[in-house]
Amino acid sequence: MKKCFFLIVVFSFVLSSCSSTKTVVKKTTKPTTKVDRIVSNALEYKGVRYKFGGTTNRGMDCSGVVYVAFGSENVQLPRISRDMAKRGKKISLSKVKKGDLLFFRTSKSRRSINHVGLVVSNIKGQIRFVHATTSRGVIVSTLSEKYWNKAFVKATTIL
Repeated sequence: MKKCFFLIVVFSFVLSSCSSTKTVVKKTTKPTTKVDRIVSNALEYKGVRYKFGGTTNRGMDCSGVVYVAFGSENVQLPRISRDMAKRGKKISLSKVKKGDLLFFRTSKSRRSINHVGLVVSNIKGQIRFVHATTSRGVIVSTLSEKYWNKAFVKATTIL
């Protein structure tokens, strides 16, 4: 009987010491600046399929991503990329930063801007931008990719 009682006490002691593990709280860093929140909002659509004129999780086009991301922070932009290109201040690629817009002419038959991307980062001249393509939906690309570099027209800063 003493042996059973002793084992129960030891067993309960072991269990109580095991259950006192620390709870780890994972900190999620929330974007702090308006630009960070705009870019973060745009990146939430990564993987969403392409849909002409789309502005929801069911489908997005390039200007839809930018329009919704800026709109989430009450920054009103035109809905169409060629009209967006008329807003903001034109800047050189060397001055491009997170939150700026890149404009492209991807059609050989048209002379106007027809594509826009939102700069996610510019690290040592490696410019990454979020946008929507007809083939892959909302993705992040780099301006150093031959296709995008060739189609590039201008960069603007909105904020």
